[in-house]
Amino acid sequence: MQRRTLGKLSAALLLPALAPARAAEGETVRIGWLRAPNDLTTGRARGTLEKALAAQGAKLEWAGPFPAAAPALEALNAGSIDITAGSSTACIAALAARIPMVIFAYQKIAAGGEGILVKQDSPIRSLADLAGKSVAVNRGGTGEYLLMRALEKNGVDASAVKRVYLSPSDSGAAFTQGHVDAWATWDPFVVIGVKSYGARVLADGAAIGSDNAVTLMASRDFVEKKRPLLQAVFDTCLDDNRWAQNNKNEAGRIWAEAMSLPPGLAPAIGENNAVPTRGVTDADVAQIEQIADWYVSSRIVPRRPDIAAGVVKLG
Repeated sequence: MQRRTLGKLSAALLLPALAPARAAEGETVRIGWLRAPNDLTTGRARGTLEKALAAQGAKLEWAGPFPAAAPALEALNAGSIDITAGSSTACIAALAARIPMVIFAYQKIAAGGEGILVKQDSPIRSLADLAGKSVAVNRGGTGEYLLMRALEKNGVDASAVKRVYLSPSDSGAAFTQGHVDAWATWDPFVVIGVKSYGARVLADGAAIGSDNAVTLMASRDFVEKKRPLLQAVFDTCLDDNRWAQNNKNEAGRIWAEAMSLPPGLAPAIGENNAVPTRGVTDADVAQIEQIADWYVSSRIVPRRPDIAAGVVKLG
């Protein structure tokens, strides 16, 4: 009897090791989505994330849409969501503020997905012409990074350009009404500006020298407790990303619809944003660190966060 009891106990102890990595039944994953062209938006529209998580015995709850990464990260910090998307600049601000989050996917932004816009008839013809002008940016985010990086690269004193801190939607209104001379922004606002607001691109991401990227982020607690579910989300996002690269017009249609934009903008949005996503590499960490160093020297954040400690590498 003792041998039979020990045998049963040994078998019971072995079961967890032999079972496949799978979340407990009834787990919930809360994803905060943005009105933005990224892999989470694609997965939401195609229903792929729900299916992948259901296969893990979990269900998916969508929160949002959030207007930008900053409020989504505030929700993550408050424990209201587990996963969201943003830019590498948003990650730096969040890590500097000690929000308990990690980056688990990285997508370098295409040159056409960022830029500094001016009106078609503006006398501003070069970045040097921004001296003495006003530029709409979002404080501490991608817009401010793009402007400051462009000025630095082109030898323009940052103090010679007035930064007007506005949300993306308020920036668009200020730009169209002539309250600012230029607008430093990203997609879909680059496409909206050019196609709908009579803007031209003064400098795109390549001319600016931008190192910015779209990132997918998760709370530390979620990573520590529900790693199989994070892996399922990551794998599905990679699948959706490959689909988007092979179907740029359809991806653009999905993103335009999610952002309530005219269908005519879809091809340009698809072309600008259907670019490869990958797990975070050492080179990606180094690139974010360069932006973080620049953020500190520009006094956008008070301290340089430990970027490497804010990354989880998934295979």
